[in-house]
Amino acid sequence: MSEKKLRNDCFALPPGVHWTPVDEVHAALRARLSTVVGVESLPLDQAAGRVLAAPVQAARSNPPYPNSAIDGYGFAYFAAETYDLPLVQGRAAAGQPFQGSVPQGYAIRILTGAMLPEGVDTVVLQEDTTITEGRVQFSSGLKPRANTRRAGEDVLAGAELFAAGHRITAPDLALMAATGVHSVSVYKPLRVGVLSTGDEVVPAGSQAAPHQIFDANRPMLLELISRFGMMPVDLGHVMDDAEKVRDALTEGAGRVDAILTSGGASAGDEDHVSTALKSRDSLAIWRVAVKPGRPLALGVWDGVPVFGLPGNPVAAMVCTLVFARPALQQLAGETARAPQGYMLPAAFTKRKKPGRREYLRARRTADGAVEVFPSEGSGRISGLSWAEGLVELPDGAIDVGTGTPVRFIPYADFGL
Repeated sequence: MSEKKLRNDCFALPPGVHWTPVDEVHAALRARLSTVVGVESLPLDQAAGRVLAAPVQAARSNPPYPNSAIDGYGFAYFAAETYDLPLVQGRAAAGQPFQGSVPQGYAIRILTGAMLPEGVDTVVLQEDTTITEGRVQFSSGLKPRANTRRAGEDVLAGAELFAAGHRITAPDLALMAATGVHSVSVYKPLRVGVLSTGDEVVPAGSQAAPHQIFDANRPMLLELISRFGMMPVDLGHVMDDAEKVRDALTEGAGRVDAILTSGGASAGDEDHVSTALKSRDSLAIWRVAVKPGRPLALGVWDGVPVFGLPGNPVAAMVCTLVFARPALQQLAGETARAPQGYMLPAAFTKRKKPGRREYLRARRTADGAVEVFPSEGSGRISGLSWAEGLVELPDGAIDVGTGTPVRFIPYADFGL
């Protein structure tokens, strides 16, 4: 476990706060959470998907030397209407530099990627030339340094490639390798535990009585965490028993850096997650002005942050994407960026009252509009699979008609 711990009161809200807008929730989480994982150094071939703990600078320019962008003939530029140049013996190829210099008024055979020999600053395309008896002929029209690449025109040695907090992608590996970076300082993966609660919940694949339901949240949340680039840890399921919930939280806090629970996080008789957090003087019920979701139970158990998600799978997924993901990114040392989304014409109608931000399960239509799932019921889990993302409706009132521009956020913008 990391030695970095959170205070029990880090989620406390000011007195008198009842409904918190979504943007204020994000601001509060950014202000109160910090990196809790350690740092290690890894070679590039093991660094994909990891979060940088320190900036990365180019160790070498890219390209490292002036080179040819095409197959052709290189020479020192001079203005002429037509060119008829003798060829020097030999050639320049990638990885096989020409040993020597090319005299003024001569040309040399040169291939793509080859280092420009001394005396060469311009290259003519092979297809634009005629070769006869050891000479190359071509017409005017070239500019000085045509068809060449300058040393460092992509990246100069010493330039910052990435800032701390950046999650490394496959293209990033290519850039770092090309500029001579061989190892990087990264944060250790954030371990996120998932704990399901409830007497009515049984694991998928088991026998369910008529009064029981299968655990849909745990497999969904574990996969979401994996897609976020973090390490999911299955903490299992616990019944609605105060002592068992406390034991499960204690056991989980010894194994992970953060815990997501589903169910038992409101203020009812059987909401034992909230009761447990309250017993440690760390419970904060953030009544968020959002639909679906609203109550979000936050607390700290043995120094480990606990995010109490709604038991309803639709609300659990929306709250995870909108709130838990950026919070977990903060804990992982990653620079959290709000999903961008884009505006599309609505293929639905809706009259929304002011007061809460709403997220509707949605997908694009063949003609470039966006449609929403027929039912807004939070129990309609099928809508999560039907959808390709979420339509975000603003906090204020809005009348959406066919063709009204609405913000569509693809699942991919949430890292899925």
